[in-house]
Amino acid sequence: MAFDRPALVAHARDTIREGSKSFAAASRLFGRTTRERVWLLYAWCRRCDDLADAQELGGTLGDQAGAQDRLAEIRDLTAKAFAGQPTGDPCFDAFGLVAHECGITPAMAEDVIAGFALDADGWRPQSEGDMMRYCFHVAGAVGVMMAVVMGVPARREDILDRACDLGLAFQLANIARDVAEDAEAGRCYLPAEWLAEKGIPESEIMAPRQRPALAELAARLVALSQQHEQASRIGAAQLGFRQRWAILSAAGIYGAIATEVGRRGEAAWDERVHTSGRAKLGFVAKGLAAALLRPPRMDALPKWNRRQLAAMAREPG
Repeated sequence: MAFDRPALVAHARDTIREGSKSFAAASRLFGRTTRERVWLLYAWCRRCDDLADAQELGGTLGDQAGAQDRLAEIRDLTAKAFAGQPTGDPCFDAFGLVAHECGITPAMAEDVIAGFALDADGWRPQSEGDMMRYCFHVAGAVGVMMAVVMGVPARREDILDRACDLGLAFQLANIARDVAEDAEAGRCYLPAEWLAEKGIPESEIMAPRQRPALAELAARLVALSQQHEQASRIGAAQLGFRQRWAILSAAGIYGAIATEVGRRGEAAWDERVHTSGRAKLGFVAKGLAAALLRPPRMDALPKWNRRQLAAMAREPG
């Protein structure tokens, strides 16, 4: 594989700095090799997401016509990356490099790409299970690959389960935070059954009169996110110190987003919830303290788990 690794790492570093300040902040806590590999993997995730949504670094969604063609391009470039072939796109070349170095498999990548396929099909979750299946694809499966990048062996199913939990927690927080943005783009990731329970038509999801009921659903999402975040801390305890520190810092940063959405209630979508640079530093400090302590005990793990969701993902429809 004759790629210019330093150039790909530099491009990936710039991509994460522009695409996710939260992940960029947490990634600085890894050792050099792991940090670079995390950047390389992130670059692929970001580029796939941008291609799928016809956007730039997570910005405003573009024209969604041709979604199936863009999905085919993602699969084609990813296949070339796994084959060690130049793709003409540094983000896919970066993925080929990190997949080769860490043993990421095509099946792992397809778990993520399947989430883009759902969006390309105009899919909507009908049940909580459907929503969690989507969260598995677009974030839980990424958490699994991140664990592999950090050196977690495939036989450590327990750690991979908890890595998936962290991804699920992140995505549930994203769904709660981005209800208004998703509605503007013609998307909805709240289960139809949840909306029906509250008497909210999807077409009226952001209507002022629906805000009290919508805030209750957001609180439900936040509670799910917090359960999975807490579970992820059990797995983080099995990692090396710097890896543990980075993961716990990221969990704190994203956990704060979920908490703030819940705290704001009906005003959660008046402006986009974010974490300030000063707050991120605070969570890095809290992550350090947490990395030195034993993880909190849980009476029971969350209802939804990686293997259950992966099995659902492979069912027809």
